[in-house]
Amino acid sequence: MEVFLGVPAADGIGIGTAFVIPDSVKRAIPQHRIKIDELADGWKRFEQAIQSVTLDISRNLETLSADNPNSKIQRDVFETYILMLGDPVFLDETKKFYENELFNIEYTVQFKAEEYANRLRNAGNDYLAERAKDITDVFGSVLNEMLDIHPFDINRVPDGSIIVANTLSSADTIVLSKRKISGLALTEGGVSSHVVILARNYGIPTIVGLNDISKKIKNGETVIIDGNNAELLVSPDKSTVLEYKQKLHDDFQKKQQLKAFLDKPACTIDGTQFKLYANIGTPEEAEIAMAEGADGIGLFRTEFLYMSETGGSIHAAARTFSEDSQFAAYKKVLQIMEGKPVTIRTLDAGGDKLINSVDIPIIEEKNPLMGMRAVRLSLAYPQVFKTQIRALYRASVFGNLKIMLPLITSVEQVESCLKIIEEAKQELSDQGIPFNADVPVGIMIETAAAAIISDCLAKKTAFFSLGTNDLTQYTLGIDRENHAVAPLYDEFNLAVLRLIQTTVANAKKENLPLSVCGEMAGRPDSVMVLCGMGIRHLSMSPKLICQTKELLSQFSIEELEAISLKKLNKF
Repeated sequence: MEVFLGVPAADGIGIGTAFVIPDSVKRAIPQHRIKIDELADGWKRFEQAIQSVTLDISRNLETLSADNPNSKIQRDVFETYILMLGDPVFLDETKKFYENELFNIEYTVQFKAEEYANRLRNAGNDYLAERAKDITDVFGSVLNEMLDIHPFDINRVPDGSIIVANTLSSADTIVLSKRKISGLALTEGGVSSHVVILARNYGIPTIVGLNDISKKIKNGETVIIDGNNAELLVSPDKSTVLEYKQKLHDDFQKKQQLKAFLDKPACTIDGTQFKLYANIGTPEEAEIAMAEGADGIGLFRTEFLYMSETGGSIHAAARTFSEDSQFAAYKKVLQIMEGKPVTIRTLDAGGDKLINSVDIPIIEEKNPLMGMRAVRLSLAYPQVFKTQIRALYRASVFGNLKIMLPLITSVEQVESCLKIIEEAKQELSDQGIPFNADVPVGIMIETAAAAIISDCLAKKTAFFSLGTNDLTQYTLGIDRENHAVAPLYDEFNLAVLRLIQTTVANAKKENLPLSVCGEMAGRPDSVMVLCGMGIRHLSMSPKLICQTKELLSQFSIEELEAISLKKLNKF
């Protein structure tokens, strides 16, 4: 037996077989001139690649049940791909360009696919715009075949696996959550990375900071992952397996005991009450929130809807996440929550959360976490933002909706967003579409700038929500996805705590509702500090709600205030 030590990221124990995910290979297309006598060989390779990709897609199509409505989207995609691969007009244009310009076949295919896709994008038609990404995606598969590049398909991972990888995308984590994964063992990623946050939401034990782990473990080896102690045990003996099976049983018993708090309010020994909300990324997670006794949804991360839209990995074809699609998702969450408050955050894409959408290009940036992301992206692409706002207001008649704007750094950003929101509301009114005009619009306080001017922002918004993950990251200048600087990521840093304290004080002056939706809201040590600072609304992974209720029931508010004061005066 070999034991690897990492950094604890998501609690829990898992026993299963290792499934090692290889690093992705970036496709580089060569460009050079060829001789006339090389034309036939190049075109033959192109035709063979088309045949191979078509056969592969046809096999995937055969695996989809015609009676299953959940397979319809993927079936439509596959059928579209097959039609495009055999499109005589495209093939004729490509062959003429190839023979006239004498560029190598790989460059020719990429050039013509992009040219055709641009024509569709500029046609001014949403349906054709979607087909543009289909073109680049399916002929990208043809190019991969020609260059002997075979991207890994996350859908191949079997149930019960413990995933071993250098890194995973948030989109791939969403796919894995539906496969009953027993654990994640990763080289990269911090304890507050979005992959880890998703793993916690789905109850997947996770360890990060395992150096080059994917090179040290083989597929099929028996593996035990201990997220509580950050240990990965490879090829354990029988006695160790029995020991951890007992631990799994004990964990199950503990969870059963915590169910006693399901229908109880969250309060301290002396009766101070709190509201505990859930953080979710998909409508299905709202059902988990209700089952875990959440008082509502404190954060619905809508960017994960884009990531999971195709039902496949980030390599799948991009889609326009239409107003109707969004409306259906928001309506479903509001109905599931049965009148409990639901705070939905507008698109927080960019940075480390790349979405596969034809509406928003993936921008190459030297420092993406400091670049075009969140509300900046929404204001740069106002039609995308307005589409989301229209969908949100249409859904508002089905429940208790609140809208939240991410990564605000100025009063002007809030004013620009509110202007677009008013335009969307006027459009809905003119079209006779019912909506609740009084939906509260709040903001996230997740930068030092927002915390420092929170007195000004409080006059422009309906509520605050503290995003402590980014607040810590930006205040300390630490990339929370980078395990190399993970030891420096400290939410108890005095600078972070003082910014939280400033925000709490300014919200109180304006009688503005305030909650915390970052990872601090779900960890026992930070829950005590936050509650002692006067925060009464916390939003966390649904599975942490009962244990947080149990924790609060063991303290008086005076004791929590003393714990908080000690942290704030530690220097």
